[in-house]
Amino acid sequence: MRKLFITDLDHTFLNSNQTVTPFSREVWNRKAKEVKLSIATARSFTKTEYFFKGLELNAPLILLDGAMVVTPQKEIIDIKTLDKMVVDIVINIGREFKIEPFIIALENYKELKESFIMPPIMNYYQDRLIKSSYSKDTRLIYKKKIEGEDNTLKIVYMGEESILRPLSLKIKEILKDEIEVKLSPEKYMGCYFLTLLHPLGDKANALKIVSSYLNIPLINTTVFGDSLNDIKMFKIAGTSVAVSNALDEVKREANIILPHSNNEDGVAKYLLKL
Repeated sequence: MRKLFITDLDHTFLNSNQTVTPFSREVWNRKAKEVKLSIATARSFTKTEYFFKGLELNAPLILLDGAMVVTPQKEIIDIKTLDKMVVDIVINIGREFKIEPFIIALENYKELKESFIMPPIMNYYQDRLIKSSYSKDTRLIYKKKIEGEDNTLKIVYMGEESILRPLSLKIKEILKDEIEVKLSPEKYMGCYFLTLLHPLGDKANALKIVSSYLNIPLINTTVFGDSLNDIKMFKIAGTSVAVSNALDEVKREANIILPHSNNEDGVAKYLLKL
């Protein structure tokens, strides 16, 4: 029986230093010889490639929360982009709340090169993220005024829950089914992320695409996660596994709750026992 195992990255497979431990690396590469292994992450191809250097990926990757499904060889299987007009509406709603987002768009299809567009005015959390993780990133683009881009993959706001929650409700009220709205806490930064995607650009729809592409039924799929953007994926997979540090909402949807966290190689220890 062919089986597929897909894990989230941040707070699930990566430890809190955003690295893969030698133990997890060794187990992953050993198991990749037996089963299909891949990831479902909010990260881009560029970042995923960096984290997984030296690790075997033998199944399509679910990237940018599900907006993109690609092979490890950079072949695009599926992509869901936002309409430029929808992006402009979101940006204008955000300005009513005195906050602007990052815009992630696909600049080069062949190389899977994204553009990471920064707003002219950033809050504390945005500024901290850029300085700590993206200061030398060649994808960064500064614009005096951000607006909808062709091939926009996702819109990301960072900030206090007191601002982002009412903003998310206003966007839902105005755009309804034209956009996927995800609000969740961000443990690294101590704030909230508001992520906006194509209505079919989530991990669950992407998982269906990967399942069909590999001809592996969803019932034979195991997924690992910790955050709210994993819940829909948990609902359709044959087996859903939450690391011990997962949010309570995620644990309630899981078939299995691991006794180990991302800092204790939870995913690798589960794979090792198979």
